[in-house]
Amino acid sequence: MTSILASQSGRAWALDADNAYRKNIGVQLYTLRDQIAKDVKGTVQAVVDAGYKQGEPYGFPNCDPMLNAMKDAGLALNSTHFDWASVVTPSDEGMSDFKKVVEKAKEVGLSHLVVPYLEGEVRKTLDDYKSLAGKFNKAAEICKDAEIELSYHNHSFEFAPMDGGKCGYDVFIEEFGDAMKFEMDVFWVKLGGQEPAELIKKLKGRVSQLHLKDLKKGSAIPNYEGVAKDAFKELGNGTEVFGMMAAENAVKS
Repeated sequence: MTSILASQSGRAWALDADNAYRKNIGVQLYTLRDQIAKDVKGTVQAVVDAGYKQGEPYGFPNCDPMLNAMKDAGLALNSTHFDWASVVTPSDEGMSDFKKVVEKAKEVGLSHLVVPYLEGEVRKTLDDYKSLAGKFNKAAEICKDAEIELSYHNHSFEFAPMDGGKCGYDVFIEEFGDAMKFEMDVFWVKLGGQEPAELIKKLKGRVSQLHLKDLKKGSAIPNYEGVAKDAFKELGNGTEVFGMMAAENAVKS
């Protein structure tokens, strides 16, 4: 398992051991979902052995084996992707299901919750995106009361032009309130035909976290739905200065 992370950590950890940012670099554990399905404890321990200080799990709040493995291995838990249905299609106006998610997040010491995805049927029009933004803003205020930050993780479909050339991400930028943030995935931003560094500058102060991965050179851009597995590359092994440029500007922000 360690070998899977070895080359990645070689690039991610091109920092001095006492570098102030080193502890802020983590792994989205969904990247290792196949390995986690077979051996959650061993996989999480391999992440720690590779030098990472924190991980971002997925499937919260129904991911106790992963949470327990992180605790046992000493992998810090600050942020997680969670069951987005509790916000996107809430069972009641008070978002009682989401409030239970927030309660557990508070119990385990999370500082961030992240909406990881949107199914196609809930994002067909710009009005759909506007409605979603309203729900996210409401959920973000619930989080704020618990001293937790709510963010939205993008893919590339949000950048597909719709009415008048406007896209769903434009609506989110316009409609998200102060409490609602962006967890920007620079790979998907690039695949959506946007420049990550420029978008980070545009959203200065509104980006809570970055997902950094590189895109295979020669990949068709834009691509709003689906991508070949070999399009995912380690930072520095894909589009020139793509990932590092975004990271540098994020730090400056």
